[in-house]
Amino acid sequence: MQINPTLSAASLTNQINRVFDIAAKKCVQLDKTWDAARGTPVFTIAGRYASRGWTEWTEGFMYGNAILAFDATGEKKLLEIGRRKTLERMASHVTHTGVHDHGFNNLSTYGNLRRLMREKKIAANEWENHFYELAIKASGAVQAARWSGVDASKPSAKSANAKSLGYVYSFNGPHSLFVDTMRTVRILGVAWQLGHKLMHENDRAADLLKRSVLHGLTTSQYVLFHGDTEHAYDVRGRTAHEAVFNRNDGAFRTRSTQQGYSAFSTWTRGLAWAMLGYAEELEFFETIDAKRFEASVGLKKKDVVAVYEAAARATCDHYIDDCACADGITYWDDGAPGLANLGDWRKIPADLTQDEEPVDSSASAIAAQGLIRLGNYLGAKPGKRYLQAGLTVAKTLVEAPYLSTDPKHQGLLLHSVYHRPNNWDFIPAGRKVPLGESSMWGDHHLLELALLVKRMGEGKYVTFFDR
Repeated sequence: MQINPTLSAASLTNQINRVFDIAAKKCVQLDKTWDAARGTPVFTIAGRYASRGWTEWTEGFMYGNAILAFDATGEKKLLEIGRRKTLERMASHVTHTGVHDHGFNNLSTYGNLRRLMREKKIAANEWENHFYELAIKASGAVQAARWSGVDASKPSAKSANAKSLGYVYSFNGPHSLFVDTMRTVRILGVAWQLGHKLMHENDRAADLLKRSVLHGLTTSQYVLFHGDTEHAYDVRGRTAHEAVFNRNDGAFRTRSTQQGYSAFSTWTRGLAWAMLGYAEELEFFETIDAKRFEASVGLKKKDVVAVYEAAARATCDHYIDDCACADGITYWDDGAPGLANLGDWRKIPADLTQDEEPVDSSASAIAAQGLIRLGNYLGAKPGKRYLQAGLTVAKTLVEAPYLSTDPKHQGLLLHSVYHRPNNWDFIPAGRKVPLGESSMWGDHHLLELALLVKRMGEGKYVTFFDR
């Protein structure tokens, strides 16, 4: 990747404002035309949003997009869409016991509405605020209840030598730890910050911060590669999509993938969610007193932070050095077989004209936010590489050919890919790989990225938690 060292958040102001102007129109249009009886919009087919039944993990992004667009533009019609649809449609997501996506759906909606009220961008209303907070508390507890323990009889430095480990298991079942979830467990942190606990039989309380932290430590040990073993594919910073555990004894069995090319290549959207998840958690941990942290988690804060920092740096370095093209955009998997026919693809911009492998702009949007947040967390000198890399990716995404300016195309971020192995993505006539389409999560993460850059350009910042 060729990092532009001269970019600043303020230098992207015009492009960022344009993103929100376009997004505002697309949010209103989609709200008018989408029939909820069809399910949740997931990705576009020939420019029109369509549903794809698997799990309903993208609905919160749809309404969250309107909320984020309101945040940036002040258009009250967008706020009304976000508020109304959150009230009408999101309750089932709060109590959904079958998915690992609570941090996506519910912080995108209830979380952002609560944040806007606390920032005084919408009028204060005590009971409305209580409503948002109750939803977040319940969602965090329901998410934390999807818990599987892990055999920690042989403590590892990769998990801060914790003597107990565990994870929020994926929709595949109790044996399955997804890398995606590193970004969704943040809702446990907000619920904990609000003073909530998960209550079990006999009034036993589970600490939500502890479960969130142990999830991240388990992910570090079993999903991330650290480049320090004899494993043939142990490249520092690489991530698998899934870790599989024997539920009879909690022992780790193998790495796997659902959406990547293989268990031993990097599915780049999963990598991006690890990058962002660890970076955001580091920002969150900074707000927690060390003694309070240890009282909740049972581990010293500095030991946990060391693991999270190593994970964040490694995944971000892997993206920059091994997965991104020269312009910061990544293909859907760094081991995808067609890449071998593209020559030294890392040294040139992502090629949208070739028919070997598709890019995944949604992975790049997620990664860019992770890079920027890690750079900001580390500070001016140690963080400069990551901050400038994130801004480089952002600049690419907010311009053609990635920003959708066609009012007839319902998506915002073009060239997103959902499930390449299952061949779910639309392939236009005359082409062999997906091209030119959008996804609800890609649009949302572009808006999250755009809002972060906008705030930074104004000398401000935005987080998922209270500061």
